[in-house]
Amino acid sequence: MAQEKKQWGAIIVMIALFAMIAFVTNLCSPMGVIVKNQFGTTNFMAMIGNYGNFMAYLVMGFPAGMMIQKWGYKTTALIGLVVGIVGILVQWLSGWGGMAVYLCGALISGGCMCILNTVVNPMLNLLGGGGNKGNQLIQTGGVFNSTAAVAVYIIMGALIGDAAKAKISDATPALMIALAIFVIAFIVIFFTKIEEPQQPAEKKSGEKDPHSAFSFRHFNLGILAIGLYGGVEMGIPGYILQYLTALPDAATPGLAMDAGYAGTLGSIYFLFMLIGRFIGASVGGKVSTKAMITFVSSTAIILLLLGIYLPTSTTVSVPGIDYANMQVLWGDVPVGIFCFLLVGLCASVMWGGIFNLATEGLGKYTAIASGAFMTMVCGFAIMVGIQGLVADITGSYLTSYWVPLLCAAYILYYALIGSKNVNTDIPVD
Repeated sequence: MAQEKKQWGAIIVMIALFAMIAFVTNLCSPMGVIVKNQFGTTNFMAMIGNYGNFMAYLVMGFPAGMMIQKWGYKTTALIGLVVGIVGILVQWLSGWGGMAVYLCGALISGGCMCILNTVVNPMLNLLGGGGNKGNQLIQTGGVFNSTAAVAVYIIMGALIGDAAKAKISDATPALMIALAIFVIAFIVIFFTKIEEPQQPAEKKSGEKDPHSAFSFRHFNLGILAIGLYGGVEMGIPGYILQYLTALPDAATPGLAMDAGYAGTLGSIYFLFMLIGRFIGASVGGKVSTKAMITFVSSTAIILLLLGIYLPTSTTVSVPGIDYANMQVLWGDVPVGIFCFLLVGLCASVMWGGIFNLATEGLGKYTAIASGAFMTMVCGFAIMVGIQGLVADITGSYLTSYWVPLLCAAYILYYALIGSKNVNTDIPVD
């Protein structure tokens, strides 16, 4: 009984960390409005917080995995929280220090998010016992992750108010909420007894392990899948606003819709992700991860094909959520755009499912594998950039959606074939 209580305590802590990751990461997008106004930047530079966050994963992924190997999951989580506290304070000080200070804070915060992600994903998988149950716990964490993401947009929308007058000082309450969460989490985790999975024994001097996480084919194909997954999660909603609002005679033509309404549609995509994660958490213990990822990636491909080829003259009424004024806005959009938004239901379970498949059977190599997995988050920025290049070269936003479609096709291949562990002869104890 004591064991159950100890394990449930660890599970609750890990799920809480999952929510924190989304809260801090998603601060960057609404903060872009503030950065653009206060520092007078371009649209591209306004999102510098996102770039800093994602690039930090590339730098911190492997070190985070090695930290877990050396000090364990609990100590690494505590270190990550301290880094997060520093990152939030630096971002808050950027209101006086300028753009360079803000970028520094974003990089530090991104390092924190990478460390915590490296801890949370394998711990939830291991606490669930791997397999379907491990995937179910990751999907449950994803529900709280998405809920925190939506909460950030609500809070920041209320704080920003008039975008033309927005200052970093306006975001102080949200930054202080994040800071308080980090401090409370540090105290709770410090006093929570977490049963650590066994780490590989240190080798004697001169003795080298002939194997590593990269010795497993399904892991190598899995980290590629997570990099490409960024094209599905971020690329699809990322270019909807530009397509809907661009003028018909622009270099990359659009539909010249009202920006006020079109700008609210991205939140619908993430609400669909929240719904999808609820469903994934509910059925994750009964449906195999392979079957789940096969189904959602196949569905995503169909929805993307429909979005690309359905006539734009056929429209459907879709709600958009204006978080700044807390109201629902209705408008008519091409039915293909609605198909793109529905992909959020499919993307919702891909992250957890791919992680579950990629790390299954790695045993002692799981910690360093988790760090390597996190470095591929940089693929989110890469795939969005590639989609933008395709749109520029072809002069068509709809054509650019072949990029996330091909990403979904690879994820389908991975679920069906690439996720099979063909290296079962490698000892992992």
